[in-house]
Amino acid sequence: MAELLKVENLKSGAEKNEQILNGINLTVNSGEIHVIMGPNGSGKSTLLNTIMGNPIYKINEGKIFFEGKDITNLKTDERARLGIFMSFQSPKSIPGVRLHEFLRQSKSAVDGKKMSILGFNKELSKNMKELGLSDEYSERYVNVGFSGGERKKSEMLQMKFLNPKLAMLDETDSGLDVDAVRIVSNTIKDFFKEDKALIIITHHREILENIKADYVHIVKNGKILKTGDGTLMEKIEKEGYEWV
Repeated sequence: MAELLKVENLKSGAEKNEQILNGINLTVNSGEIHVIMGPNGSGKSTLLNTIMGNPIYKINEGKIFFEGKDITNLKTDERARLGIFMSFQSPKSIPGVRLHEFLRQSKSAVDGKKMSILGFNKELSKNMKELGLSDEYSERYVNVGFSGGERKKSEMLQMKFLNPKLAMLDETDSGLDVDAVRIVSNTIKDFFKEDKALIIITHHREILENIKADYVHIVKNGKILKTGDGTLMEKIEKEGYEWV
């Protein structure tokens, strides 16, 4: 297994809250699935946004490496081209931009080459069918009028198209009904390969029923306080976070 991501002593914050992360250390290798859990406001989303290079978040100290390259100061689009993807807890709407246009432009920007219209349409139809989305969704503006579940499926559609080396999923299962959780879980399972890695923020085990978490990290007060295997999720569900 090759090292994909290395986070060293990361301290960062956003806007008025200048420091949320208080020294995060994390190494993610290809072929690994890492689950991040913790109480609300503990720094989970801040960690993923900082790794992705969201300009709202400022790094006060520490380094981020991807495949051995220092990406601490790279812009978000540069990180995406290297093979990093993030799905959001609350995906935003983009009025005026149709979903199929957004996907095709994103794919071209990341790959550095244009995809044929015929090949794109064929892949789009196949992927949307697998996610339980009808073709008419591709003509709608990105996430405009989409339900919470449809927005999350739209994020999974982007992940499938961009085919990143590292996918970071921020509570992709929140707000989903049982059927949608199953579809998203199967999508993650089909996406995951030995040359890829996943970081998943979740409060529940259902999304991971089809895939095995290699590591579970408990984040509290901006630090990783506990790391274990899948049994750690069971303990959290039974006892909460007070004992951590």
